[in-house]
Amino acid sequence: MAKSISAGILMVRLRGQELEYLLAHPGGPYFQNKDDGAWQIPKGGVEPGEDYLAAARREFEEETGIIPPEPLLPLGEIKQKGGKVVHAWVCVWTTGELPPFRSNTFKMEWPPKSGRLREFAEVDEIRFFSEQEAQIKVLPSQAPLLERAREMLLKRG
Repeated sequence: MAKSISAGILMVRLRGQELEYLLAHPGGPYFQNKDDGAWQIPKGGVEPGEDYLAAARREFEEETGIIPPEPLLPLGEIKQKGGKVVHAWVCVWTTGELPPFRSNTFKMEWPPKSGRLREFAEVDEIRFFSEQEAQIKVLPSQAPLLERAREMLLKRG
């Protein structure tokens, strides 16, 4: 698969009559001071020959430390500003508080041209946001996934 294809999972929970969306804040120095419009669904690249849903499960678990609950319902795909296509699913968290968060890491030269390799968490925080907050926090190109999840879950009851 091309690097421009990712797969991910949007996890939601019900608080009273309101949906809350689990979003992930990207780790690393480039996102350190970014908040509104920077949070994303846990997602990542699809390996060559890998099933999109299998990739979404793997990436969700690597970036959050959480096994996503079944069922996983397809939300379709979106195209991000840079051209990356994201295939997404939604699941519902129903078992109370989340287990401890943990994310995989990546290495990069930092500061640039310093010759020093530093390790950073791929995701530095996950958090549930209300519908209103999530619309502000989420990467704008991923906002349609929140809407699709809401419509789908309201139809299911």
